[in-house]
Amino acid sequence: MWWSLREKRRRKMSSTHLHSQRPKRTMAQKSMKNPRSRSRFSVKTSENYIERMPPEVILKILSYLDAGSLFCFGFVNKRFQELANNNAMWYRFYAGQQAKKKNPRLIDEVTDGLSVVGIQERPEGYWRKQFFKELAGYNANWKKKLKAIHLYTGLPSQTAQILRSLRVRWAVTLTDGKGRESTSEQTHVHFTDAAVTVSWSAGDWPFIDQLTVLKLHGVVRVPLQCPDEYKPGWKSLLTKVKLNKDVWKLCGSDRLVKLLYTEQGITVGVWQEQREIAFIMVNLHYHQLVERSLLGSCVVQYQPAEHTAAFDDVDPEYGLHGYAAHIELHSTAGSIASGRFSQLFCTKDQISDGHLQLKVISKSNRSQHAPLCGSISLPWRTDALQGQIEGCCMLTLTVFDEAQIPFWCVSAPVAMTTSEQAEVSYDCTGESFFVRYEDAEGKVEIELRWMEDHKQYFMVSLIIFLSISKVNKHFGRDYLPQ
Repeated sequence: MWWSLREKRRRKMSSTHLHSQRPKRTMAQKSMKNPRSRSRFSVKTSENYIERMPPEVILKILSYLDAGSLFCFGFVNKRFQELANNNAMWYRFYAGQQAKKKNPRLIDEVTDGLSVVGIQERPEGYWRKQFFKELAGYNANWKKKLKAIHLYTGLPSQTAQILRSLRVRWAVTLTDGKGRESTSEQTHVHFTDAAVTVSWSAGDWPFIDQLTVLKLHGVVRVPLQCPDEYKPGWKSLLTKVKLNKDVWKLCGSDRLVKLLYTEQGITVGVWQEQREIAFIMVNLHYHQLVERSLLGSCVVQYQPAEHTAAFDDVDPEYGLHGYAAHIELHSTAGSIASGRFSQLFCTKDQISDGHLQLKVISKSNRSQHAPLCGSISLPWRTDALQGQIEGCCMLTLTVFDEAQIPFWCVSAPVAMTTSEQAEVSYDCTGESFFVRYEDAEGKVEIELRWMEDHKQYFMVSLIIFLSISKVNKHFGRDYLPQ
């Protein structure tokens, strides 16, 4: 017994000594000996098990997602995008949206007569697009509503309601000399009888001297339950203007900002000292505004059908006749003055300097003089400051041909200036001021008279000049400059 115990002790010590002399195995050698350990350490922890699943299993999982989650799932990678565009799943959302309008009918009944094969045969992403249009309220009903014409303005009477119901917004994109772009969506919007003024009071904008291009888009976003940066939508190009320091014209100023404007109603407020952009305003005329905000692409503007003037058998020597005009002076706070004038005409002897003249309000006819219901000023605001520029406002003008079709539309900022020379008039007393606008298609001259007794301005003269080249092209005439 004693020997056996001593022998066991000796063997144990020998075994311990040999174990201490044996080199330690690495983790890789241990894993080679233990298959279970090898499999555990050899599998990459970043491997996506969902990608290894059969497509049928993934589609079954995706069927439990809502529309917003399914749409965001397509941003993961190319394979997930293909699976997330499955027509059958998006048709289920589309049918559900249709069923809400046809309550109490069931979703299964809203199939439009399509079988399962018919649903899948549509192009990839077809039902997703149809669902987005349905969810955004984008349908052809607005085209019927545009046919209702306002008797006073001569423009579609439901333009503002259509734009609000379709959730149309506007975004401005500025590009600097290095090609860097900054995009901002509207912060404020003000609707009037014939135009909408869109404002941007904040944005990451470059200095105005660095601007090269300004683009304005109409934007419609689908109200999905997903982050704003991923929400689908449509962009329609309204305006693209190439800019440099020579295109800007001074409209007015106050202690803090200068108001500069360029073509197509684009107005920019610039800080007096730093030449940094403080705010942006754009005036948009109602004429075809809904179509331009919806039917263009992100790079191409909406192109309306080519206009063909109605046949006119009146002697060309008679000149223009039977025309009308609607004019409005307004700001972002409200209307200052508005009026509609009909039976406007221009005889051949009134064509001069490349323009045809339409005399709307005559200074000698006091019955035509119209009062202004407010002061001429243009309020502005940024995130931190606000103010108003005296002597500035917005002009919105629509000239209609004898068929009451708009052929010259203006919506732009204007400034009030004092008369350059004293004029003696026994019919009107008070100081005179002028409001002028001009572009390649025509010009407008308005004379205002301050009546001290009434403490308000009166519009005592309004003359519209139309470019001869525009008139000849629109009506197929051949009026020659005099």
